[in-house]
Order: sequence, then structure tokens, then C-alpha cells
Amino acid sequence: MARRSSGRAVYVISVAAELAGMHPQTLRIYERRGLVSPARTGGGNRRYSDDDIDRLRRIAELASMGMNLEGIRRVMELEREVARLSAQLEQAQRTLADAASAARRERRDLVPLGQALAMFESAKRSR
Repeated sequence: MARRSSGRAVYVISVAAELAGMHPQTLRIYERRGLVSPARTGGGNRRYSDDDIDRLRRIAELASMGMNLEGIRRVMELEREVARLSAQLEQAQRTLADAASAARRERRDLVPLGQALAMFESAKRSR
């Protein structure tokens, strides 16, 4: 069986509301407040994806902690920023590890300074 993409918008509002455990009107409110942005069909009907359902569940979780909608919006914005920065940090760490590995490979080809000076002094004395 083919797996559906989590970002593919397939659920009508009533199904999305049921999956998220809330009333369809609540989804409309969240959309008006910019907390969720479902896709739209050519006729203007909302279509929710699995990602949207996860987002709605996260909104419900934060609301159950007593947060207002503006607080929820800000927390979710910060969570996205943390995820973006984490991905950026992971990429930087991979780049650093690659550069360190390349430097170690190049370093093996070099003669340590002390050893080079000793060889130079020895050659100079033997002249």
C-alpha cells in the first residue's frame, strides 16, 4: 500500500476536527487567527493534511495548559525557529566534522615543525 505524504491535504473540515478532537468551528477560529492554514480546493473548501492535524493537536495541548491563542501562536513560532536552528546547527556540525577530517588527512602529509628544524640543523652541520 502506498504511503500518503504527511503534507498532502486530504481531510475535509469535519474529519479533521474529529481527528484533532475539536469542533469544526474551532478550526475556523484557528485559521482566522493564523494558527493553521489548510489548503483550499478550486471551490474554496478547506482540506487538512496529517501535518495540519498534528498542528491542531499541538494547539489543543497548549490550550489545555491555559495558554491563550496569541501565546500559542508565539510558542509555535518559537518551536519552528528552534527546529530551523537545530537543523542549521546539525549542518554546521557536519561541515565542521568534514573539515576536521580533511585537515587530519592533510596533516599526516606534513612534517612536524620540531622534526623539520632538527633535520635542517643536522643538514646544516653536516656541510
